[in-house]
Amino acid sequence: MEKDQPKKINEHTKNEPQQKREPTGLFSAPLTSEKNVEISGNQNKPATSYPEVVKIQAWWRGTLVRRTLLHAALRALIIQSWWRQMQAKLLEKRRWMALEAFIQKEWAAVKLQSWVRMWRIHRRYCCLLNAARIIQAYWRCHSCASQGFIKGHYRVTANQLHLELEILLGSEPCIVTECIPLPIKQ
Repeated sequence: MEKDQPKKINEHTKNEPQQKREPTGLFSAPLTSEKNVEISGNQNKPATSYPEVVKIQAWWRGTLVRRTLLHAALRALIIQSWWRQMQAKLLEKRRWMALEAFIQKEWAAVKLQSWVRMWRIHRRYCCLLNAARIIQAYWRCHSCASQGFIKGHYRVTANQLHLELEILLGSEPCIVTECIPLPIKQ
């Protein structure tokens, strides 16, 4: 060790006053107590005498650029994700509207078909009922020489009209049984 230097780095000698240093920029050249170094030339160019400073500045600029690009990419991903969610919701809404329209049309068609079938069956039933009444009325008013009589009954099922008549004229009864199918679509 030399005699003029202190034993510890932070220890100052009593003879030397403590020097105050002004804070400088992050990447400025270190100040020495003995002489100030001036950098000649253009201030925008990096000092070639301090390659470590140039490397640190390049690394820091690259870090800032990467950070800026990362933030921009994250913002773009957030916007794209939001847009995809909105498109999915819109597509789902369109599907539900199409499904509801389809269901409404199908329901209307089924209802209309059932009403038409009901109207046709009711019309056929009324025709057969009217025919049975006419036959009954005719035979009730019919007078024959032997003073015979007619008795009978009818039954309407889902797809047939069962008609059974018993005619008594004189000594032998005449039984007429008829099954009339109703045209109903199964």
